[in-house]
Amino acid sequence: MRLLLIRHGESAHSQLDLVAGERGCPGLTPRGREQAHALRHRLAAEEEPADVLLSSTVPRAHETARRLAPALPSATGIRCVRALSEPDPGEGDGLTRERFVARYGSLDPRADPDRPLSPGGESWNAFVDRVRGTLAELPRRYQGRKVVAVTHAGFIVRAFLTLLAVPHPGAGTGARARVNPGLASITEWDYDESTDHWSLLRFNDTAHLPNGR
Repeated sequence: MRLLLIRHGESAHSQLDLVAGERGCPGLTPRGREQAHALRHRLAAEEEPADVLLSSTVPRAHETARRLAPALPSATGIRCVRALSEPDPGEGDGLTRERFVARYGSLDPRADPDRPLSPGGESWNAFVDRVRGTLAELPRRYQGRKVVAVTHAGFIVRAFLTLLAVPHPGAGTGARARVNPGLASITEWDYDESTDHWSLLRFNDTAHLPNGR
């Protein structure tokens, strides 16, 4: 299986500083829509087009996927997969970051990895387990196929760290690096069924965007 993890285009929630899941996300900005269109042309030019199109259920990801769909005619529509989403913020979904922190406390889930972000939300450990489970399920469900999955930076980074067995960045003394996929970027993995191993083919590919961003 070949897996292309796509980060959504620029979203209005980042400009408004919102904690935005399924309910609170206002969708893409005009620039985000332009980024998605540029990515669509890139995918349309690929020699081996994908035949599966998945999307997180969060509006900024699904809106990106809708704009990519014309480049993937063999995909026969978009399959929404909640497991591709960022951690569920719970009842605080849609609040500004300032109001969220004032009401529910710090947004750093690693400080208390088993605490939900807010009531009804997801803990950090639950999110990590979800990413791991999704990476195990996708090769079984889409054996031998090429899959485009529109998701979020958090999922892409967690997949990177999980598949390469990288310890939490910043945990060690003197750590000075981070993994940060750009908006509308492509991160591509290949899964080998015979060895049950993943290979990273490209990370944070934004060559289709003006000035690479």
